Amino acid sequence: MASDFWLIAGLGNPGSKYEGTRHNMGFMTADVLAERWSVNFSDHKGLALLGKGVMNLDGRNQKFFLAKPLTYMNESGNAVASICSYYQIDPDHVIVIHDDMDLDFGRIKVKAGGSAGGHNGIKSIDRSLGTPKYSRVRMGVGHAKRGANAHDNTVNWVLGGFGPDQRKQLPDFLADGADAAEEIMFHGLAKTQEKFNGR
Repeated sequence: MASDFWLIAGLGNPGSKYEGTRHNMGFMTADVLAERWSVNFSDHKGLALLGKGVMNLDGRNQKFFLAKPLTYMNESGNAVASICSYYQIDPDHVIVIHDDMDLDFGRIKVKAGGSAGGHNGIKSIDRSLGTPKYSRVRMGVGHAKRGANAHDNTVNWVLGGFGPDQRKQLPDFLADGADAAEEIMFHGLAKTQEKFNGR
């Protein structure tokens, strides 16, 4: 019997040296949701920080788990799959929030399925869940310089922090990402795409 819980997983890397980096957009958005819905995190099998809450929107209640995997980005799937199997959550009730270099900073795209777009966290979740058919809130962080050292540039970029302008915009951007996750749960993917993808 599938659970009526949703799982929202915000991706990132644990540890203070990664705090506030582009790759931790998912963690930061999860923190906004945690604050918004009074979720307290505790340890899930050493794989994730996991909390449980109830959202109340439009007169409806929705129970959800909120996760921040502690497995490092490339093994995110281990944490997500463990929570899904433990609480019997189907992929169509999973929402993953992650950074996306193919989108400019401040842009959000919502999708389900499709390619991982080179994102190792998403590749890991696809593998562990055995399907790409879960919802994704893609948070744009812009792109590193291409060229000779493209790979190193990319790594340094996603593990880098935000400039002063972006830091000013960050609270609103994270709030939008949190809104997008809520919207998927309450109004479905298609409606959420109409609202966010055209921006």
